[in-house]
Amino acid sequence: QVQLVESGGGLVQPGGSLRLSCAASRSIFTINTMGWYRQAPGKERELVATITIGGRTNYADSMKDRFTISRDNAKNTVYLQMNSLKPEDTAVYYCNAPIYSNYKWTDYWGQGTPVTVSS
Repeated sequence: QVQLVESGGGLVQPGGSLRLSCAASRSIFTINTMGWYRQAPGKERELVATITIGGRTNYADSMKDRFTISRDNAKNTVYLQMNSLKPEDTAVYYCNAPIYSNYKWTDYWGQGTPVTVSS
């Protein structure tokens, strides 16, 4: 198991930047892939980006040129640097860690951190 706590969200103007953090309750050295997802009001949760233990990243097409995911395994933390933010980036951002245990995969989620992009 793992508990995930996101932080860093808030209100930002269009074109601005935010850095989100996801702190895990235990070592993430054994969690191969961690990711960020988001859910806008009235919409389904969608992938933002993922990163493997080896540093391989994957992004949603609409975010790959503006967002950067990274992880600091020594600090048990995953980050999401968001630049050139747009109003359509407004959403609650969630950290995700899929873990294989007892012969099954379980998705662990944080409580989310809200991001509002507005002038």
